[in-house]
Amino acid sequence: MIEQLKAWDEQLLLFFNQFHTSWLDPIMLLVTKTEFWIPLYILLIYLIFRHYKKEGWLVLSGVVIAILLADQITSGIMKPFFQRLRPSQEPSLAGLIHLVDGYRGGLYGFASGHAANTTGVAMFVFLVLKQTYRWIWMVFIWAFVMSYTRIYLGVHYPGDILVGALVGLLGGYAGYRFYRWLRVRVLKVGSRQYV
Repeated sequence: MIEQLKAWDEQLLLFFNQFHTSWLDPIMLLVTKTEFWIPLYILLIYLIFRHYKKEGWLVLSGVVIAILLADQITSGIMKPFFQRLRPSQEPSLAGLIHLVDGYRGGLYGFASGHAANTTGVAMFVFLVLKQTYRWIWMVFIWAFVMSYTRIYLGVHYPGDILVGALVGLLGGYAGYRFYRWLRVRVLKVGSRQYV
């Protein structure tokens, strides 16, 4: 069963990775970088402080927990445990996948830290701002785009992305629950009162 799942994952990767063009390559290489999204991070922090005022620091502590959980579970536990080579590092896929400018990522790729971190942040931000900004669900588009770049660049299988995103959803929710717990402890706000 595991071998069949791996085979399907490889077939999906080869299918999605084939949709590349020379003009899109440098864009995808740029978009996959965390630094590229700094303006978005600044906007999200601004929206948090605009809505939560001084409590924004408590909210940000929940974001930190979400990222720490997502990153540590994927990069600190799963990658060393499963030791699944990235497609870009897999000898049997050499010449079959499209790589951009020799970018290969690290050795192991299961599960995707990019997918976990971005989906974790998206989930957290959605939970804390959905009542204030109806359009905030669009942060999941950002997480999707960031995750797709990893397949485009040939450094992750779709399964790496899917599992990473699931870890991120759980991490984002855990960060939100931590923020809610911290809010009750620090601000002495009733536990049944939700923002």
